[in-house]
Amino acid sequence: MCAALVSVVTPQFRVYPQIRPRRLAPARRSADSCVVSSSPGVVLVLAGDTELREQAERVAAAVGLRPMAVSAPLTRKTWSAAVAVILDEDAARSCERDGLPRRDGVILVCPTDPHGPVWAAAMAVGAQQVCTLPAQDAELVRHLADAAESVRDGPRTGRVIAVTGGRGGAGASTFAAALAQVASSSLLVDLDPWGGGIDLVIGSEAVPGLRWPDLSLQGGRLAWSAVRDALPRHHGVSVLSGDRHGQEMAPGAVEAVVDAGRRGGILVICDLPRRMTGAVTCALDTADLVVMITSCDIRGVAAAAALAPVLRGVNPNVGLVVRGPAPSGLRAEEAAAVADLPLLAAMRPEPMLAERLERGGLRMRRRSPLGTAARAVLEILTTGGQVRAA
Repeated sequence: MCAALVSVVTPQFRVYPQIRPRRLAPARRSADSCVVSSSPGVVLVLAGDTELREQAERVAAAVGLRPMAVSAPLTRKTWSAAVAVILDEDAARSCERDGLPRRDGVILVCPTDPHGPVWAAAMAVGAQQVCTLPAQDAELVRHLADAAESVRDGPRTGRVIAVTGGRGGAGASTFAAALAQVASSSLLVDLDPWGGGIDLVIGSEAVPGLRWPDLSLQGGRLAWSAVRDALPRHHGVSVLSGDRHGQEMAPGAVEAVVDAGRRGGILVICDLPRRMTGAVTCALDTADLVVMITSCDIRGVAAAAALAPVLRGVNPNVGLVVRGPAPSGLRAEEAAAVADLPLLAAMRPEPMLAERLERGGLRMRRRSPLGTAARAVLEILTTGGQVRAA
């Protein structure tokens, strides 16, 4: 199995091409154009070799698509209606002889390294990719995920925000959760192995779904639809939380999850610890905007000033959110000047916030200072996301 293969494993939900997932049984009959057009997510599989066909079906099911085993000849409507078409050399030649039109998402599979006739068949039918199975399962996963995303309302691009604290206890996790709740559609990703789990902040600890310990990702590409369906969803927010045991997240896994959300067209919010792990560096490098949260006191501002150059060394687009109260009368603008960061928002204390977090997770009131600050940051992101120090 290729090292880039993506696996998502849980006792109830499996997405792993070498281990049979919850079976999405292929239709063992000739394709009917009405069936294909009325069933979203259908992948046509045309392969005479039983083992090769089953391998292709397994990968298609792993991506969250519905494999449909068919045989030539196909109607043009059936050929064009599917999300993708997986075929072998013989099927490719048959489809080319039948004069089927060129289309995106055609993938030729073969059991051994492709040779001249295989490449010729691929070019004749207009296949964009050739994959050897099972050696290139991961490549087939990526191509099918791309095909699935491309048919949904055209290409979509989401944005990524990384949130960290100027010092411990600054409220970065709470602000990350507030951003996720304010956004219309969001993915909240917990990257702090020592934070106890952001599901406790947002109140989703009892919602079924996968957490970081349930995932085994070695890079590659995921379809956002598969990620969304596997994760807990709470009040409109998809949540990928850490556990209570300090398990660190692998950079390749973080990149795969964040990339899936971005390609899915949603806002991805990454809650970062103050330690520069490989996963943190990956999130910072990917982010469209890095938000540092600091308390409005001398120690908090001094810590923010020390951390700011480190963050800017990875991503120059860093801004500051200052959280009250200000016991010494320090103003938010002064705090931003000391930290040498642009001020994104300043917020007064949120009444009874700690009590609400302890009793069911974050719930923002109508005129919440936290919600107002979160909306201000999102407004900056939607208008270009470029921040500059004064």
